[in-house]
Amino acid sequence: MTDQRDLRIVFMGTPDFAVATLKALIDHKYNVVGVITAPDRPAGRGQKLRASAVKEFAVKEGLNILQPTNLKAESFLEDLRALNANLQIIVAFRMLPKVVWQMPEYGTFNLHASLLPQYRGAAPIHWAIINGETQTGITTFFIDEKIDTGAVIMSDAVVIGPTTTVGALHDTLMIKGSALVIKTVEQIENQTVTTTVQPQTDDLKTAYKLNRDNCKIDWSLPIDTIYNKIRGLNPFPAAWCFLEQNESKPLSVKIYGVEKLEAVHNFEAGQLFATKDTLKVACQGGYINLLEIQLPGKRKMKVKSLLNGFEFLEGAKLS
Repeated sequence: MTDQRDLRIVFMGTPDFAVATLKALIDHKYNVVGVITAPDRPAGRGQKLRASAVKEFAVKEGLNILQPTNLKAESFLEDLRALNANLQIIVAFRMLPKVVWQMPEYGTFNLHASLLPQYRGAAPIHWAIINGETQTGITTFFIDEKIDTGAVIMSDAVVIGPTTTVGALHDTLMIKGSALVIKTVEQIENQTVTTTVQPQTDDLKTAYKLNRDNCKIDWSLPIDTIYNKIRGLNPFPAAWCFLEQNESKPLSVKIYGVEKLEAVHNFEAGQLFATKDTLKVACQGGYINLLEIQLPGKRKMKVKSLLNGFEFLEGAKLS
């Protein structure tokens, strides 16, 4: 029987997605000797400094916190070495320099929210839904020089339902991911870990970073493409488009909850049809029924509520 290793863990992460894993490590009584997270950043209308979700949790737990602005700075590297960690765990952080990920004796592993090698990159949960996938998952892997290319330790598949939003999938993968990290740590602790080199494949799908351009809705596309894009961006960062009516300046609107209504019609893509409590948009193959929308400077609201006080004029369209 192999000896059980005495682990000293440094955890690196920033958003809510990472908190579940850090909490699981604490709940399982692992020795987390340090937490590395992003510096506090201005947020909200007052631009007050706000701590990351990971920092807020780590403070409550009394953990040792480092917030470097430069991961290659000698002062940070000295502080990191002083923690004397032998394992580093990364969840939703940033790309690490080699001097950092090579530091611990038992390696540095990452939790990624896809079934690698598919959907390497910044937004794997979003793109799996946007691309109409029916399955995704989570993967733990040892970090190497490139982004999300290291040897796979463990993975776990998750079904994507036909109405699943990115918010719901995020929460499912967050919980499943924390459990997978614990299983991975147990293997490292017990010296039973095995790895698999990621296969070389020609049909790789990439999880590109989201930006304003790739979150815009193109109403000329098929109904399923539009529907998947909207739910793949709901509730964050949200799909958007322009509302055009009359000669007034187009309004930038965000679209959240929707339904798809398949039908044959000859209406122009983007044409709006409003009743006293429904709002639907013509597209290729049917209509997108809008359930939640956000106008500039307003809160997100149910379309039924919006229609009580906002008039969509005849000929109004989304573009």
